[in-house]
Amino acid sequence: MSLLIRNLQCVIPLRRAPLRKNLEVARKCLKVERFDVGVICTSDTKIRRLNRLYRRQDKATDVLSFPFHENLRPGLLPDPPFPDEHNLGDICLGVEFIYQQCQETKEDFNNVLTVTAVHGLCHLLGYTHQDPEDWRKMFEKESEVLTEINRATGSALQPLSSDHFDQP
Repeated sequence: MSLLIRNLQCVIPLRRAPLRKNLEVARKCLKVERFDVGVICTSDTKIRRLNRLYRRQDKATDVLSFPFHENLRPGLLPDPPFPDEHNLGDICLGVEFIYQQCQETKEDFNNVLTVTAVHGLCHLLGYTHQDPEDWRKMFEKESEVLTEINRATGSALQPLSSDHFDQP
């Protein structure tokens, strides 16, 4: 199925081809090639609006995920009854936010963009980081996927959730 990457911001120059290549490796690793996924690259203003609307947090962020399916459980793929429901959902990447973080930490923007998108993809599959056990599962899944991307591209990507989990 398809991987749609839309760049709806014009502040930060963005190369979609490397992101697409890496996400195709991630989709294969996660065994979700038969599902549609949308990746929307957006500005701070737009992601802040989405974060305020859906998470009640009035601030820009790096990634928001909007799963198509409900009642997701980590490790179990959705089993849609109809062909047009082979959709995982959408990932919104706060490109300006990510770029600013990279400037502060001296990290490579394209690498962090990939890691953040993989993090969002894991959320579309039911992985969370609300408590230490959920964080561990998500960390392991991100590590597995990033290892495959590293093997395919020669990079050295590390999981986004390496050092933290959200407190409830």
